[in-house]
Amino acid sequence: MKKTPVIFTGHGSPMLAIDENDLTREMQHVGADVLNSADKPKAILAISAHWYVPGTYIQSAEKPRQIYDMYGFPEELYQLQYPAKGCPELTQDVCQLLGNAVSIDDSWGIDHGTWSVMVHMFPNAPIPVVQLSVNSLFTPDQCFALGQKLAPLREEGYLIWASGNIVHNLRRVEWNKRGGSDAANRFNADITNSVLNGSPDAVIHYENHEDAHYAVPTPEHYLPLLYCLGAAGDDQAMAFNNTCTLGSMAMTGFVWA
Repeated sequence: MKKTPVIFTGHGSPMLAIDENDLTREMQHVGADVLNSADKPKAILAISAHWYVPGTYIQSAEKPRQIYDMYGFPEELYQLQYPAKGCPELTQDVCQLLGNAVSIDDSWGIDHGTWSVMVHMFPNAPIPVVQLSVNSLFTPDQCFALGQKLAPLREEGYLIWASGNIVHNLRRVEWNKRGGSDAANRFNADITNSVLNGSPDAVIHYENHEDAHYAVPTPEHYLPLLYCLGAAGDDQAMAFNNTCTLGSMAMTGFVWA
């Protein structure tokens, strides 16, 4: 089997799940390329910014529950169903790769960081999904290193997929602004260029950037990118949805293949 790609996507507001716009159409195109591939993935290892806990955990449920981990949104959003199935084989393979560094935990589920994008990329949940936590105790270097350890899954037919945001600052959101602030645009452009040019050190050590405090006030939405970067190895990245919105949110995603 050909090595599967690695995908990182921005997710932004949960309203993304019921939106139809340029962002969601681009997500649909990325997903269609995966679904129409001769080597369609057996399952997806999903890493969401919203399962941010002090430890590395993997799900094992045959039917992971869908979590509506957001408040104050239209009822339509809470009625949306994404009937993902689990994949015991993927759970077992992750446990074999990571050993004592990972534990099984089914107390969470498939949160909106995952399903709000997958409803566009992979409609009707045709591929099983197993979610992996983002370890809040990890340094950026450790997130990158864990991604490297997960890379062999790609040769077994599993898609490594993560959801977060390069720029994510809810306190600085400008609700009526369609684009990004100067700081958001600078940070997003520099990190994106580093990913595309194969310069992982600048991505891992993002805190050295002049706009890091603005762009990444807390790390949970940024760190999923580093898991992907580690799993991608030397593969060339292609960017999609390379744009900022609401002032302080970047929707940029990457496919490494």
